[in-house]
Amino acid sequence: MVVRILCHHRCEQTAEPPFSHPLTGLGRIVPGQFQVGRTDAVHGRMTRHSLALGTAGWSIPKQHAPAFPAAGTHLERYAARFSAVEINTSFYRPHRVATYERWAVSVAPGFRFSAKIPRTITHEHRLIGAEEPLVRFLGEVQALGDRLGPLLLQLPPSLRYDEAVAVRFLSDLRARFAGDVACEPRHPSWFTDAVEARLQDLRIARVAADPAVVPEAAEPGGWRSLTYRRLHGSPEIYRSRYSVAALDEVTLRIRGEQDAGRTCWCIFDNTALGEATANALELLDRV
Repeated sequence: MVVRILCHHRCEQTAEPPFSHPLTGLGRIVPGQFQVGRTDAVHGRMTRHSLALGTAGWSIPKQHAPAFPAAGTHLERYAARFSAVEINTSFYRPHRVATYERWAVSVAPGFRFSAKIPRTITHEHRLIGAEEPLVRFLGEVQALGDRLGPLLLQLPPSLRYDEAVAVRFLSDLRARFAGDVACEPRHPSWFTDAVEARLQDLRIARVAADPAVVPEAAEPGGWRSLTYRRLHGSPEIYRSRYSVAALDEVTLRIRGEQDAGRTCWCIFDNTALGEATANALELLDRV
């Protein structure tokens, strides 16, 4: 059977009867390519106009615990309030397929996980010769099935844009994974018209980050059907809580993106003092 993955995460297949994994709902996979599941309104799941809102990781700070159900695992409690989460632990260490499967069945159909590509690929290999760890990671994370959202590629601040290296790696990633991808470059050399065109051609979104390494980094770029915001805390990164005025501005931008028919992700990463949870709950009331 041949499976084609569309940018809206909708599977199309030939006449062979459908097959799904008993836990993840994944269909058969073309060798060398990983798929994600359906995400349409008919199945009660996230659509292009939905907002995927959450934090980096699903820990619930003690001071915010009353805002969540008392019963259940941390993930189950977290997913009762938010529609998405960013898996950051995948950046530091691999997870077993069974772990991803357990997470997938712990949340409702509309919930989505983004997953951070391992630092082995980005910081150690620096995108060069990373085929083996990439294939291993994709083989693990696909166990999330139709709960899998974008892959997040956060690059080290010292990694300059090298056309040959970047195109080779990103093309390989695209050949192996047909779901959404968001790239967070942190070296100024990535913020040029030529790089924007490359990302657009490869259907890779560029993260809108705060704080921004250059002014352009504050705005979404690359493939514009996906907007992925990572709010790390400002003025003190990872620690500061965003003000009411800042959240109002984010709300306006998200509404504009939704009106344009784009998939919108907003992840708060100011987790050091628990402010990410506070800000995500505040934004939840606005959108």
